[in-house]
Amino acid sequence: MFMILVIVILLVAWSLCLMEEAVEQQEFSLMLAGFLVAVAAAAMVAVYFLMGHYVGYMQQIHASEYKQSLIWVIPQEDII
Repeated sequence: MFMILVIVILLVAWSLCLMEEAVEQQEFSLMLAGFLVAVAAAAMVAVYFLMGHYVGYMQQIHASEYKQSLIWVIPQEDII
């Protein structure tokens, strides 16, 4: 988590530097590069949150399957 946060902060800082340079030099390509770097940072954050939710969902499914498989181990007399 910490490493991804550092990478995203560095990408945003780099993006701002590129955009400032683009304004100073009146250069469209630097502005486009800054925008693309900012989009990459946003995409990293989005993928991080999506994968976090997906991993949590998969762990929940695995836990429920494990509970269901243990039901068959208990003798039927103990259930009633």
